[in-house]
Amino acid sequence: MERVKSGVIGLDELIGGGFPLGSTILLSGGAGTGKTIFGLTYLYEGAKKYGEPGLYITTEGNLKNLVWNMEVFGWDIKPLQDEGKLKIYNMKLHSQENVPRQISEELKAISILVKQMGCKRLVVDSTTALGVWIGESGQLRHLLYTFADALKELDCTTLLIAETKGGKNDFSAFGVEEFLVDGVIMLYFMPPNRSLFIRKMRGTNHSKTVHPFTISSLGLEVKPKDELLWDVLK
Repeated sequence: MERVKSGVIGLDELIGGGFPLGSTILLSGGAGTGKTIFGLTYLYEGAKKYGEPGLYITTEGNLKNLVWNMEVFGWDIKPLQDEGKLKIYNMKLHSQENVPRQISEELKAISILVKQMGCKRLVVDSTTALGVWIGESGQLRHLLYTFADALKELDCTTLLIAETKGGKNDFSAFGVEEFLVDGVIMLYFMPPNRSLFIRKMRGTNHSKTVHPFTISSLGLEVKPKDELLWDVLK
């Protein structure tokens, strides 16, 4: 099986050498757990170390915050942007009317950009914003299925970011996303511990325990040799 290196120090050791090529991974966690940094690391390291173009899709319009996050770690993204290896796309909806049509139009634009870039890596931050755009649960679930299927057709290895309430049994924002993906990685922050749990990773062996990770000036680093007890998580 072909693998895609995560770019996150220590993680690939827990998932058989990297994400399965073409898989879709749900990255879930509460506010402040490191989801955005994880996603940016995946794209930046993919472009810089492995020459794999990546696209970061934000649904929350936080472009300045994304650039600031990368600058904090001393990442020089301009050369990668100039070479077309790293781009940020702001997925904008103009109103809450006919949201499915607007999303369909955005997906068409994303598909064109992915092909132009020769994109290999994709991050969507976040699926949770869809819940703000669509309040009715039945329509929301249908939209999530459609959205996930459309992304799968792009032939990228994709991270979908979802914000949860932060509990150890909160695997997704809407209770459906984990069934649409090939893998689920949970991030937790119960001070002073940051930890990661791989709930599933289809098609590969993976760790079944909770591992600590750190965020420093060097970026995000998982400690594959260390384990935490579930009791640490609330």
